[in-house]
Amino acid sequence: MTVYLVGAGPGDPGLLTRKGAELLRSADVVLYDRLVTPEVLGLVRNEARCIDVGRRPGIDSGDADRRQEDIGRLLVEHGRVSPVVVRLKGGDPFVFGRGAEEIEVLERAGVPWQVVPGVTSAFGVPGAVGIPVTHRGLASCVTVVAGHTRDPGDQVPACGHEPDWEALARTGGTIVVLMGVESRRSIAASLIAGGRAPDTAVAVIQHGTTPAQKVVRTTLAELPEVPLEAPAVMVVGPVVDVGFGHAEVPEQ
Repeated sequence: MTVYLVGAGPGDPGLLTRKGAELLRSADVVLYDRLVTPEVLGLVRNEARCIDVGRRPGIDSGDADRRQEDIGRLLVEHGRVSPVVVRLKGGDPFVFGRGAEEIEVLERAGVPWQVVPGVTSAFGVPGAVGIPVTHRGLASCVTVVAGHTRDPGDQVPACGHEPDWEALARTGGTIVVLMGVESRRSIAASLIAGGRAPDTAVAVIQHGTTPAQKVVRTTLAELPEVPLEAPAVMVVGPVVDVGFGHAEVPEQ
């Protein structure tokens, strides 16, 4: 009996690893997050039990710790009685996925676990639309940062503090922001205050690698006024213009 923390990738089922797909086909129980696409869930066999444990913004966010405790309890309960339990997470379990917290719960309960990495949206989504996060002569480093680090009622410190956006601006290179749609006004202002030019290119990829994919090219100065919806990946830096607008929406 094992609980597998599986990264579902950014959305396109073709970007799921072979091991992840095999586990979904053999799973007895699948606990999945909100951003896991129906196409990925379609790989689960009909006999398996699928449990939606995704948190909905504005519904569960006010009691984030309690919601996470419920997920941990379900993992332990099913992990003790079911041969194959899959905890299916969007992207990669260890990139803003709270995978480590769930492993700690399983460890304390003595339930065996394994991690199956996934393609993180931080790199997979920009790559899918032709935007490299690094490029010789343009960006020799890339920073991945969460634009939203804490839920209301969350008792766990988010790295001890919120991101220092002005410091990130001064590091240079590409900045990839996840979960930053609602905070984009303050993010843009802080990056400009830190030294990034107002006309710095920004790409926002909404619903990346899915049929609903939409790519918006803007600038830091204009970012707050652009109509956007989550989930979205924001890429900041000159790499945006390398391949912008050349990728097609994936077929599924």
